[in-house]
Amino acid sequence: MARKKAEPSGSERPDIAWPLADAKAKFSELIDRVEREGPQVVTKHGREVAVVVPIDEWRRKTQRQGSFAEFMAVSPLRGLGIEVERIDLELRDVDL
Repeated sequence: MARKKAEPSGSERPDIAWPLADAKAKFSELIDRVEREGPQVVTKHGREVAVVVPIDEWRRKTQRQGSFAEFMAVSPLRGLGIEVERIDLELRDVDL
């Protein structure tokens, strides 16, 4: 399989890129590597187009963490004395 090194641009970036034809032909091997080694990049015409990640990692990174109110309560901007001006907009009827 003709795999090449992906160009580094982040700390969580996978080391190996799978050309799309190889990813399709060896899908089971791709999935095995995802389970063993973590995320795998898929390329198309030399351009990175997708990443296959373990489902646990996907769920962990996409799961909502708390409510908006909780986020605001721990904001580093809280207590800095930032004043927010409220603007009342005039509402009018619009014919569509």
